[in-house]
Parts: sequence; structure tokens; C-alpha cells
Amino acid sequence: MVKETVISAKTIEAAVEQGAAELGTDLASVEFEVLEQPSKGFLGIGASNAKVRVYIQVTPASKAVAFMETVLVDMGLTAQVSVKEEKEDEATLVVSGKGLGSLIGRHGDVLDSLQYLASLAANRVYDGFYRITLDVEGYREKREETLRRRAQKQAEKVLKFKRSFALEPMNPYERRIIHTEIQKIAGVATYSIGQDTERRIVICLEGKEKNRK
Repeated sequence: MVKETVISAKTIEAAVEQGAAELGTDLASVEFEVLEQPSKGFLGIGASNAKVRVYIQVTPASKAVAFMETVLVDMGLTAQVSVKEEKEDEATLVVSGKGLGSLIGRHGDVLDSLQYLASLAANRVYDGFYRITLDVEGYREKREETLRRRAQKQAEKVLKFKRSFALEPMNPYERRIIHTEIQKIAGVATYSIGQDTERRIVICLEGKEKNRK
């Protein structure tokens, strides 16, 4: 998807700068095509402006970035949003700054909601499903490491006491981390119970998950 504008100005540089401002982005993000060269005329007579087509390629990732930048402004927060990784059908966005705890929430609940909304924004310009992963101040990485350690510790308890242990409710992203980590540990397995926000993982002895009814 291309977003563009045609600008007339005394110089090509001025037209590009004005076009970038009109498109709501910076000079480094735009491309341009000169439609008409500027002319000084003769003794100022017959002078004409440059006519330039200024445009940007609107990608799902850039739409998600624009959404998050709007959120930051609305919340009165000073931070930067950047694309850490961009692929054909997914991208990881990182929000950097200080005092951004309000974007994370309890156990990342606000962050998950913002990630969902950013995904909706991205998919407005994508034919299919484009996955957005949103991280703030390295929260995802820290949380993932915490969950991996939690899974390992609970697996040790299951093997020691020969009984199952249920974890607290988690979102799909966090449950997937637990499932993946437990798969690496011999003798234990996982299954899920509960619905919606009460969905949680149970870690059990291998084979017990098949007979849990």
C-alpha cells in the first residue's frame, strides 16, 4: 500500500520536506519522484515551482508503529517505537523509554491488549493475518526467562512428589512458553484447564495428561 501526495514548491528539497510533513513522517522514511523541475525563468519572468510526488510504502509494521506512536502521545508518554524484526507475515515492535510501566500492566495484561490492537492496525493493510509482537523495556524477554525458570521448578516438584501442580492463569503467549519448556524435561507433561482469562496449565507426570478425565 502506498500513501502519497503531490507538492509544488520553489525547490525539490522544499517540496520533499513539505510532503514528508504532510504524510506525517520524517524525511528518511519517504521516497519521491520529480514530476516537474523548477525553473528560474528569465529575469524572474516565467519562473515555475518544482512539482514532486512524495510517497511512503505503508506496511503492516509501519501501521502498527503509527498506532503505538498515537497511543504514546495520547497517554502523555515520551518514548520511541522501533521495528526490531520484520518478516513477510510478522514483526516485532519495541517501545523504548523510561517510566513505561503503565504500558505493561499486571503480568503484561496492558501490553497484551496493546499488542492485540496494534495487530488490528497492521492487518488493515494486509491480506491474511499479520502477527505483531509488542515489547516494552525488554519485558517480554525478562518475563519469558521467569516463566522458563518457573516451569523447571514446578517440573522438579512434580517429579519429586509424584503429583500434578496447576499454575496461575496465563495468556496464550505465556502458556506456550510453559508448554515448550516442559517438553524439554523428561518425565513430565502439560495440559490446560479453564476457560478464557482463567485458562491455566497443569504440569503432571508424563502419561497422566492422557488419563486426566
